[in-house]
Amino acid sequence: MSYPFRLAAEPLIARPSGALFWPDRQLLCVSDLHLGKSGRMARRAGALLPPYETRETLLRLEAEIEATGARTVICLGDSFDDSAALDGLDADDRLWLTRLIAGRDWIWIAGNHDAGPLDIAGSHRAEVHLGALTFRHIAEPGAQAEVSGHYHPKARLAGKVWRCFLADSTRLILPAFGTYTGGLWTHDPALIGLMQPGALAVLCGGTVARAIPMPRKA
Repeated sequence: MSYPFRLAAEPLIARPSGALFWPDRQLLCVSDLHLGKSGRMARRAGALLPPYETRETLLRLEAEIEATGARTVICLGDSFDDSAALDGLDADDRLWLTRLIAGRDWIWIAGNHDAGPLDIAGSHRAEVHLGALTFRHIAEPGAQAEVSGHYHPKARLAGKVWRCFLADSTRLILPAFGTYTGGLWTHDPALIGLMQPGALAVLCGGTVARAIPMPRKA
């Protein structure tokens, strides 16, 4: 079950996967895919992680596109784990991604990990304004009707750690969609400083997106 809500009067849906859906525009938005993270870690730190995270992330992304029928997809930045990650993708994974892009309005928002234009189909933007909403990678203090990512918010409930959306009357911060991604606790000062009192954390990662008051204490 998904969690419906409104931002700037626009009806939006937080899905259990961590993706955002805007039905009126048939738009799916995901953040922080961090494709190629295992390869980047092997190159830079020598750490060896199972190299399957790209495939798992693409599988979940394809499932969301099929479930929602999205005609527009926005990737909110840090789609690739570094500037070399795209070239390092397995040929089959790159073909899979190209197939997902084909026939859709696909928008890559620049992130801090992948700031430069990428050699892949789709449009490449610093930020996007659609209707009343602005889509960018990192939240800007004082912004209105803003959808962003970057922070990978997470919260604990009943002894379990959940990725989560953070929502208040002026902004929405998406969870990381990528498989190999850490997170920032909702009680971190950076998130407390951005989110208004009364903000919600919409927990995701299971079969239900569940809203709770945003935890502000460890």
